[in-house]
Amino acid sequence: MNSSASVAIKYGIITTLGLIVYFLVIKLLDLHTNPWFRLLNGVVMAYGIFASIKRYKLVSGTTFNYINGFKVAIITGFLATFVFALFMGIYMFHIDTAFMNTLLQDWFQDMNYGGGILIFVIIIEGLASTAILALTYMQIFKNSTKVIQNP
Repeated sequence: MNSSASVAIKYGIITTLGLIVYFLVIKLLDLHTNPWFRLLNGVVMAYGIFASIKRYKLVSGTTFNYINGFKVAIITGFLATFVFALFMGIYMFHIDTAFMNTLLQDWFQDMNYGGGILIFVIIIEGLASTAILALTYMQIFKNSTKVIQNP
C-alpha cells in the first residue's frame, strides 16, 4: 500500500529516528548543550521531507498533484516533530534533568518558565521548518502546467 498516508507515516518515523540518533550522537560527544548543533536537526528534517515527497511522486506516477505532495510533506514533518518532542520530553524530564536545567540557565535569565518551554520551542521549530520545507520542495516536485510556446 503506497497511499499518501502510508508514505508520510513511514518517512515521518524514519525522520524521527534520524533526529533521535543525531541527538544521541551529539550527546555522546558531549555537544548536546551547544545550541548551534540544533541547526543540523533542520538538515535531518529537510532530508526526511524531501525523501517522502520524492517517494510519493515515484509511487503515485501520473496521479501526483501539488495538494497530495504537500500533504505528504506536512504529515511527515508534523509526525516527526511531535514524536521527537515526545522523546525529548521523556529524556529531559525523566532521564537527564540536568540537561534541562543547563538549557534553562543558558537560554533564560528567569528559570521560572519550566521545562515545558523547551518542548514548546522544539515543536514550534519543527512545525515552522516543516511548513517552509514543504512549500519549498513542492516548487521542485510539482508538475508544470506551462506549455512551451516557442521551442
